[in-house]
Amino acid sequence: MKAGKFILPIIILIGATLFFSIFIVKEVNQAIVLQFGDPKRIILKPGLNFKLPFIQNVVFLDKRVLNLDTPPEEVIASDQKRLIVDAFARFQIIDPLKFYISVGNERVARSRLATIINSRIRNVLGQQKLQTLLSEDRSKQMALIQQGVNNEAENFGIKIVDVRIKRADLPQANSDAIFRRMQTEREREAKEFRAKGAEMAATITSTADKEVTVILADAQKKSEIMKGEGDGLKNKIFADAFGQDPEFFGFYRAMQAYQNALIGGETSMILSPDSEFFKFFGNKDK
Repeated sequence: MKAGKFILPIIILIGATLFFSIFIVKEVNQAIVLQFGDPKRIILKPGLNFKLPFIQNVVFLDKRVLNLDTPPEEVIASDQKRLIVDAFARFQIIDPLKFYISVGNERVARSRLATIINSRIRNVLGQQKLQTLLSEDRSKQMALIQQGVNNEAENFGIKIVDVRIKRADLPQANSDAIFRRMQTEREREAKEFRAKGAEMAATITSTADKEVTVILADAQKKSEIMKGEGDGLKNKIFADAFGQDPEFFGFYRAMQAYQNALIGGETSMILSPDSEFFKFFGNKDK
């Protein structure tokens, strides 16, 4: 009975000792075993590991490539133009011991890296003109930034994999001024286009009116010529007919006169029966 009272606590003690002595390093992690805050062992490979219980503890560090978004930074180019630069970086912890001693944890490391990156961006981009920063040559400047940041990050056991600019915008005041200038320029161009259009419309209308006048005058001329030719031909035909049979021609002209004077008119005429006008209305018995 007395022996049984001690077995259970011993088993519990052994189990607790084993529980606090075993730890697992995952594939995405690397570990530092600390004894009273002092690093004793670095574990880079995943698997099951042991430590002294109660006097040693383990700090896990990520060994994957990590992303870092830096806060937007205002950069003044060499031509005194202002630009808001929003950058990001990718980094990796390659020396866990140096990392732990220099910065302690990932939160502090991110803050230190953000400061270094922004400082390096101001230093490199501040030596270039705004036009260069917005052109394809920007990739060369980013390579210089990455190299400079990497040189400082090595002191923290960190390797900078990449540094990129996500956005490069003008400050709001500059953007508004540029927008207003662009708007004014577009309005000026629109007025020029309208003025040129009105000038072209007036020219086309004037040309068309001139052509219409010329065409109508030419048509009128041809009409008068054709009318004159027709009248001449008519007179010639009448003359030829009168020469061939004067009596018939006189009769035909009289019929036309009767038609014009007597049919459908409201005019009253008083003529003598033996008037020359009625010479073809003689006695039909004669």
